[in-house]
Amino acid sequence: MENGNKIYKVIISDDAAQMLVSHSRFLALVSETAAQQLIAEFNEKAKSLEEFPGRNPWLADPLIPAGKYRKFLMAKRYLLIYQVKRDAVYVDAVVDCRQDYGWLL
Repeated sequence: MENGNKIYKVIISDDAAQMLVSHSRFLALVSETAAQQLIAEFNEKAKSLEEFPGRNPWLADPLIPAGKYRKFLMAKRYLLIYQVKRDAVYVDAVVDCRQDYGWLL
């Protein structure tokens, strides 16, 4: 378990940033407000990973090694997928829970 005083560096991969842009563009076709809210929530959740990144559940999938990735639910249907290594949190993907994301793994 992480030390409560420790601050982790959050690193957002280019792929995760591109996925967020793609989801936001799609949402904007229906509602610009929803797209802006998704981006704001992503920024808030990513920032919150600086402290206690271990509070979220593991991503369980038979195609990935157990205990590698954690998941953080955003906007009721998107997962922020990340891993913790030493003093850093690596945000690797943003996926829509309603879609098959096995290709990502």
